[in-house]
Amino acid sequence: MNEFDIDTLAVRAGYQQTAEQENSEAIFPTSSFRYKSAAQAAARFSGEEKGNVYSRFTNPTVRAFENRLALMEGGESCVATASGMSAILSTFMGLCQAGDHVVSSQSIFGTTKVLFTKYLAKFGVEVTFVSQTDIREWQSAIQQNTKAFFLETPSNPLTEVADLSALSSLAKANDCLLIVDNCFCTPILQRPLEQGADIVIHSATKFIDGQGRGIGGAVVGSEALIEEPVRGFMRTAGPTMSAFNAWIFLKGLETLPVRMRAHCENAEALAVWLTDHPAVETVFYPGLESHPQFELASKQQSAGGGLVSFKVKGTREQAWSVIDATQMLSITANLGDVKTSITHPATTTHSRVDPEARIQAGITDNLIRVSVGLESIEDIKQDLKRGLDKLV
Repeated sequence: MNEFDIDTLAVRAGYQQTAEQENSEAIFPTSSFRYKSAAQAAARFSGEEKGNVYSRFTNPTVRAFENRLALMEGGESCVATASGMSAILSTFMGLCQAGDHVVSSQSIFGTTKVLFTKYLAKFGVEVTFVSQTDIREWQSAIQQNTKAFFLETPSNPLTEVADLSALSSLAKANDCLLIVDNCFCTPILQRPLEQGADIVIHSATKFIDGQGRGIGGAVVGSEALIEEPVRGFMRTAGPTMSAFNAWIFLKGLETLPVRMRAHCENAEALAVWLTDHPAVETVFYPGLESHPQFELASKQQSAGGGLVSFKVKGTREQAWSVIDATQMLSITANLGDVKTSITHPATTTHSRVDPEARIQAGITDNLIRVSVGLESIEDIKQDLKRGLDKLV
């Protein structure tokens, strides 16, 4: 289906209709599968014959989600996992070994930073953190044993945009892999593989699901990088996506194009409004001309995305007062939902990060993150206005 537009792929790709001729994709909630003979069972387990073996690593519903997302991202292969974090873990456990070195943006999800500094370090994988936007820092951090670059663009929560083409050139010149977390843009707004990335990672929990129903992740890339290294780890270690969650994400992909466009429209309108509010110090949104990487984002992304962050004039007390004054918005750390959510990153998503590193990454106490949903934009503004007006 490569000849179809991404909107069509989101609805139609990746699924093989069963003999029942269903129009909506079937769910296969089974742990195991029957074989026609002992010889076929042996052939399936050895890999000589393709087909279902055990739902820890082969399930038709999960495979349909993998196939559809791979096509939408322009990749050859996809491995679905139990969560976005298990997608990151599976990638690095599958591709790295003791003695390897990774260069990572410092502007990454707090739990990802903990994974790198606390857990990968136990297995002898060293990680150096650099500025998301300064290519010179990436260059300076490269060592002879550097295996990969890792980043998320735009970043969470400050929406810093990395130059994927420049990083791809640098990575290839130094025989490194470029691994990009694309969960905030999704393939609707950005396709990193087309811009030189080797691997794309998703937290399907976010915009792919879009309604806060399930936890899941995915890794997309070439067969050589994904099948044996990443799927092999997932098969053995078992961070498996359930069939039910895969079905949820399949249905989420069907509406992803229209949802992402609506998220972006609302988010840009909110960002413009926040810029003019006297209680707001700074607004972070790649669709604003005031954003430091506006031109790069305009070239690299088809729209600004659904995430807006801003700093209020004051400290944590003022930020919390704005959050607590809301009556409609969901005070939750999840994002990508049709329901607008609001959170205080310094004490939630990035609370496990060392305070000094948190400040260095720009996660200050007066920072608020909003994942802009699909409610009326005027209602979203009015809900934030309750608290913001009290600071003036």
